[in-house]
Amino acid sequence: MDKWIWLPEKKYPARQSTKYSAFLSGNENYTVAEFKKKYIFDKRIEKLDIYVSGDTSFILYLNKKAIATGPVCVGGDFLGNEKAPDDFYSTHLTLPVKSNELDFFAQVKMMPEKLCEYSKGKGGFMLFAEGVAENGEKITITTDESWLVRYNGSYKSRNTYDQRIMPDEYVNAELKPDIWHATVAPIPVRDEKAYTLSTVIVPAGETVNVKCELDMIYAGYTSVISKTTGEVCVELNIKELSLDSGAKESIILLAPTAYRGFDLHSAGVIDCKIENRSDTDAEIEIAFITTAYPVYKDAKTQTDDSELNKILEVCKHTLKYCRQTHHLDSPRHCEPLACMGDYYIESLMTAFSFGDMSLAEFDIKRIALRLERMNGRLFHTTYSLVFVKMIYDVYNITNNVDMLKDCEKAITLLFDLFETYIGENGLVETPPDYMFIDWIYIDDISMHHPPKALGQTCLNMFYYGALESAEHIYNITGDEKRASRCASQKEKIKKAINTHLFDKEKRCYFEGLNTKTPEELLYQYMPQNVEKRYYLKHSNILAAYFGICDSTLATELIDRIMTDDIKGDYQPYFAHYLLEAVYKNSLREKYTLKLIDKWRAPVKECPKGLVEGFVAPEPTYRFDHSHAWGGTPLYSLPKALLGLEILEAGYKRIKLSPSLLGLSYAKIELPTPYGDIICELKKGEAPKITSPKEIKIET
Repeated sequence: MDKWIWLPEKKYPARQSTKYSAFLSGNENYTVAEFKKKYIFDKRIEKLDIYVSGDTSFILYLNKKAIATGPVCVGGDFLGNEKAPDDFYSTHLTLPVKSNELDFFAQVKMMPEKLCEYSKGKGGFMLFAEGVAENGEKITITTDESWLVRYNGSYKSRNTYDQRIMPDEYVNAELKPDIWHATVAPIPVRDEKAYTLSTVIVPAGETVNVKCELDMIYAGYTSVISKTTGEVCVELNIKELSLDSGAKESIILLAPTAYRGFDLHSAGVIDCKIENRSDTDAEIEIAFITTAYPVYKDAKTQTDDSELNKILEVCKHTLKYCRQTHHLDSPRHCEPLACMGDYYIESLMTAFSFGDMSLAEFDIKRIALRLERMNGRLFHTTYSLVFVKMIYDVYNITNNVDMLKDCEKAITLLFDLFETYIGENGLVETPPDYMFIDWIYIDDISMHHPPKALGQTCLNMFYYGALESAEHIYNITGDEKRASRCASQKEKIKKAINTHLFDKEKRCYFEGLNTKTPEELLYQYMPQNVEKRYYLKHSNILAAYFGICDSTLATELIDRIMTDDIKGDYQPYFAHYLLEAVYKNSLREKYTLKLIDKWRAPVKECPKGLVEGFVAPEPTYRFDHSHAWGGTPLYSLPKALLGLEILEAGYKRIKLSPSLLGLSYAKIELPTPYGDIICELKKGEAPKITSPKEIKIET
């Protein structure tokens, strides 16, 4: 059993507990505890396996070097935060040591602040390690009462560090009941890299302002190092772009020390105001510590179009820094894992760039656990349906049948719940909400949580797509009864959509019925319905994507969408589905590059990171520029260039029909479990394809 330790309760009765998530008010008990223990052996330790966790977040140092941050996120949603999460994770890392001294130091912050931070409601820290000495002897280390702990009040709050408040003296830690029951996360520790941005000499009594520009927008943590004695106040404004308002941190230093923040930031610019309050010159170093999920393979798609290459570069860079201990919408927002419409697209982008799908698979496991806990309910109804599509698509890439089996219960609960929403007309009629459709406003109505007339058709089409994916999943796992049920329900919902949500005169779908929403269903995210009928791109994109209509009509709808005969703006999120619809309906040579042209202007405007949207949803909203949901070109372009179809899961058998799509040159690297497929295309020449021998390629 893991041994968890914390500040002694008698000495620190007010620093024992906290709230479960950042969504909850009250019990905002911001506490930083620091632990240390030094071991000296008579033999050199060659290698160390460490298992570590902390509530709510921790930084672990070994021999004065930061080696891990955590814990791995449990996932979470906007719902279900009134009680502690069921799951909690420890991090495993293996390190070469080559020393007879093991000097551990850990800082643990208690209190959820980011939307993706969760707590069991108590402060705690756990470490277990097994080492091998040079003579083969094994050693074991664990946290216990012999570890020392202190409360460090210098960390006053999330954004304030004041070294004038001295840390308490170290005392022996206190063992705590194991309420966490942490399981080992099946993902590696994040990579970190420190970038020194500026070293400033501030004369005594003076104030210096420094603007630190990063070459790209990164996810990471602030670092300020004082190399001299004397009171210095450093005000940081961490921004993505110069005109942003940014996140602020205030740091007061008295002596040579290194400050590191706990808050994950999205940073492209850091404005620094350094006030030297002492009577001697001060030397201050401003740094930024980037953090991201490890990249083991970096596949590239290159073309003769430099602007297109830049789009792919920015998409990949943003994806890299949205991959943390779970996929993030943005390191600026840090939304919960159940907001997985973003993470579905990011998983596909990963397949064509980094190849390693372990994070996506673990995301799926955690979302499935959340669905089980909530009896099939997620905050965003459409995202819960996209989740089923994500499971099946990731399976096609990985051939991980165990993942499908692990998700069966969650999928079953989801569909059992959705069947209760079906009305007499065969449509999904009484869901708790119609969100999320897209990040835009129509007639001053938010498509985040639209009324029925703007959300029903898309929700029903996502339901159809989820049923289709679930049918495949149940067939693979051997549940023929459930597969047959999904197939039957899929055809019923398709018929109902075409009967009630298709305008035969206009030959297109409209966004939903105008029937009144029952009063008992109305709440903040379910507005009363409106009387206007809306004809927008969104439902027609999904009709062509999911095959709600025949291929002739699908082609017609896409042509009308591309010529704006069917009206409406859409953001990069729905551009993904449009690109998929284009590909599915054999229109990739006609429209792929034309669609990806929408990324040219925003990438030119901000080549440091990927903007959240194409059009501002409202005048006062400022997009962030680290939002990977908009990076679908990283997936959609190489897929279209290759003409890729996975015919047997895990790339065992694929089909390729390469096309330059109007370009003169392209080279695509596609990572697979067996190695890279490389395809080089030159205008006027036959494609050159090399691939691992384990993959059967059909053309």
